[in-house]
Amino acid sequence: MLNMPEPLAIYFDLAPDATVAELGAVFTDDAVVHDEARRHRGIPAIRDWRVETMERTPFTARPLAVERLDDVLVVPTEVTGSFPGSPLTLTHRFALRDGRIAALEIG
Repeated sequence: MLNMPEPLAIYFDLAPDATVAELGAVFTDDAVVHDEARRHRGIPAIRDWRVETMERTPFTARPLAVERLDDVLVVPTEVTGSFPGSPLTLTHRFALRDGRIAALEIG
């Protein structure tokens, strides 16, 4: 098991259809997720992104490591699913604020 901050551990354990309340425990109200050249701002938009992504291409994500670079937590993640090239290693970059995720960039 990796030693990662609690919000990240919870994020990787959340169900794809996590409720707004569950996401609110992990993300700030104004959090931004950047994935596949799109930005999703706010918890309702983040929930929609998670549900739509899983419906389009079901996958599992397994964090491989955690590294701090200045104010960003970098988590290389093995992503396995029904897409060409699976599995892939994608880098998740998290910025935390007040114990919750304020920004997430996946690429």
